Amino acid sequence: MALAELREAVVLLVRMPLLWIPGIIGGAFAASIWLTLFISGAFFTSRLLILFTLVLLFFTTGMLSVIRNNEATGRAMVEGGLNYYFRVLLPQLVIGFAILLVFILCAITFALLGLASDIGLLTALTFGIMVLTLMLTFFFDTAAVFEDRRVFESIQRSVLLVSEHMMEVLSFFVISAILCAVVIFSLMVVWEAVLFDKLKPIMEFTEAQREVFTPDQLFAMIGQDGMWVTAVILFFGVLILIPLLISYKACFFRKMASSAVTTEQQTYGEFDSKGRWYKY
Repeated sequence: MALAELREAVVLLVRMPLLWIPGIIGGAFAASIWLTLFISGAFFTSRLLILFTLVLLFFTTGMLSVIRNNEATGRAMVEGGLNYYFRVLLPQLVIGFAILLVFILCAITFALLGLASDIGLLTALTFGIMVLTLMLTFFFDTAAVFEDRRVFESIQRSVLLVSEHMMEVLSFFVISAILCAVVIFSLMVVWEAVLFDKLKPIMEFTEAQREVFTPDQLFAMIGQDGMWVTAVILFFGVLILIPLLISYKACFFRKMASSAVTTEQQTYGEFDSKGRWYKY
């Protein structure tokens, strides 16, 4: 199931070049954030990251709407972004708040049990719950756009579909992870090849030197030219991954939702004496 939807996503990207716009915008944002981090530090970068994330959400939501309606026009993308923006943003905030609440409850529980000092156990438990929550609610945005569902309805729909198609969803995550790994590894090879002369001293570091090596030292080592090269690599990485993963997610959700409807029809209905189907 998961591989067929990946092929469908690739066909969509070839047939609808408009779907690459969120990738272009996301790539430009990623490169800008990287350069801002290098020039101004983390203070301005964190605020710029929030702003860019909110803007990018508009285009990714519009992208889902374009895939749903099979209408590859700029107007369709803008209208889709406007119509579904808050239907996608609000569930994200709800999920984020729920994860934060779980972390607080775990910390309080551990404190009452006298295990507050065990940071490792608390982190592992919270991380496990967070991963499970994100997995179950991963398709909330596609449910909101493809099925016009509201905040809690989209989350509930995602949890229901993932629970009913757990093995297929796991295959989807594995394939998505492989895609990310292939793209990142390929771009890392290019990055290291371009900056080989600047990065060569790292290969001669001892184990102790590598342990104390900091990002600031890396910035100083690759210099301004290396920063621009890194920005370009980030741009292409995000340019490829955002359209590919979102298209894949949309195609996978559409197939998963349609199979759920077929199962429901087969379960809740009956044929009459003339072979006609009636739902309950």
